Amino acid sequence: QVQLVESGGGSVQAGGSLRLSCAASLSTHSTPCMGWFRQAPGKEREGVASISTGGGTYADSVKGRFTISRDIAKNTVYLQMNSLKPEDTAMYYCVASVLWRARCLIDQQEYPYWGQGTRVTVSS
Repeated sequence: QVQLVESGGGSVQAGGSLRLSCAASLSTHSTPCMGWFRQAPGKEREGVASISTGGGTYADSVKGRFTISRDIAKNTVYLQMNSLKPEDTAMYYCVASVLWRARCLIDQQEYPYWGQGTRVTVSS
């Protein structure tokens, strides 16, 4: 069982930045794939980014604006969000998988472990 605790959400104006954090109860070795998903009100959940030992993978909608990273010593994954837009407003969820993948996909079916979510609101 993996427990994930997100933090760092909040309200910001368009063009601003936020950094989300996700602390995992297991080590990086035990959770080789981690990522972020989001769900806006009235919309389907969508993948944002994933990270493996080989680096990050991003949804087209956030490429060039968001950066995913992880601190192995702290068992923590981060999502740095820059140039935020109103359409980035959503509940953001941290996810994790204990299965090894050569490349971690942004696919909900890959991740059995989900955090409780942290809300991000971007105003215009």
